[in-house]
Amino acid sequence: MQRRSRGINTGLILLLSQIFHVGVNNIPPVTLATLAVNIWFFLSPLKPLLGSCLSVETCYQQKDWQRLLLSPFHHADDWHLYFNMASMLWKGINLERRLGSKWFSYVIVTFSLLTGVVYLLLEFALAEFMNEPGFRRNCAVGFSGVLFALKVLNNHYCPGGFANVLGFPVPNRFACWAELVAIHFISPGTSFAGHLAGILVGLMYTLGPLKKIMEMCAGNFPSPVHYPGQQYYFNSSGYSRYQDYYPHGMPGYSEEVPRDYDAYTAGLNEEEQLERALRASLWDRGNSPPGPLPYGFRLSPEEEMRRKRLHRFDSH
Repeated sequence: MQRRSRGINTGLILLLSQIFHVGVNNIPPVTLATLAVNIWFFLSPLKPLLGSCLSVETCYQQKDWQRLLLSPFHHADDWHLYFNMASMLWKGINLERRLGSKWFSYVIVTFSLLTGVVYLLLEFALAEFMNEPGFRRNCAVGFSGVLFALKVLNNHYCPGGFANVLGFPVPNRFACWAELVAIHFISPGTSFAGHLAGILVGLMYTLGPLKKIMEMCAGNFPSPVHYPGQQYYFNSSGYSRYQDYYPHGMPGYSEEVPRDYDAYTAGLNEEEQLERALRASLWDRGNSPPGPLPYGFRLSPEEEMRRKRLHRFDSH
């Protein structure tokens, strides 16, 4: 496996352009760190691709277990990096804001390791059941498996709506499976087992015991809990904080209120939500009329009053 000639790294330039259009201050810290680590390892890889890719032969037979850590953060070329990190950008924004940065970092680390382990088990099983030793030598690299696991989580928390897969609307709950098949029709050289491993890890978290195991192992580590006494808002300048919010009018009320996640996503698919985020990052608070804010951003009451005063001053 050789890294392709990157030339001017068009994919990397497009990725950096997307990041700055969204706004560095609008990207939660763990998501931003994940993007930075992947870009860093692309520019300065710790090992060549043949030394970092993951396979049964290299890990199990040669005992090179460090590849479980290296393989998710190395990419074959700039376009491989671009497509993975553009996907990570939006999934990370959605999930980190929902789960919190500490728990989301725990999820990223766990998924990065587990997708590699499940991938090795799948390739080993294929080699044994099909009596084809070539599966032991299949070497995978990249963050795609983790992204498939994160997509399962995102669809679990936001089950409504449809995803566009090869021009066909697919319900979100089936989107991962449709994309798994579609990707391998479009690009047969990608790792089917690696992507499938990500879906299985995501299902282990949402439907299986993985989340409870993580909570038990975490101990005092904060788990993703929503507190009805606080509501999080995040505006286009990157400023964020908690404000008091009591849906039942009583500060002592502790029952968790069910959320309507269809309303949370406004019925938009991932691409449409990303487009809204890009527009919001370009929005100029001072020069815009005091109409509805772009989806996904909310100002505190003080900032809303300041915005209206600025508009009245500008109109004079």
